[in-house]
Amino acid sequence: MRIDANTRQMIDAAAALLDKTRTEFMVESARRQAMDVLLDQRLFVLNPDYYDAFSQALDNSPVPGPKLRSLLRRVPVWRT
Repeated sequence: MRIDANTRQMIDAAAALLDKTRTEFMVESARRQAMDVLLDQRLFVLNPDYYDAFSQALDNSPVPGPKLRSLLRRVPVWRT
């Protein structure tokens, strides 16, 4: 990976503080960021009013179609 000297120095300093190599630090950081991005697509927070409406919609959900069945059968990326 090509990065400018300042960025490399900053990464090396952070890695050293954690007693990790640059590669270990980069892989762990990238993995953490990837997990955050993926979870951001799956987890959400609702205020009480929206939560009640959402909960009612779940309790009275329609029969799942093929797209929903396909979505629910997917294995999360972090479990593959």
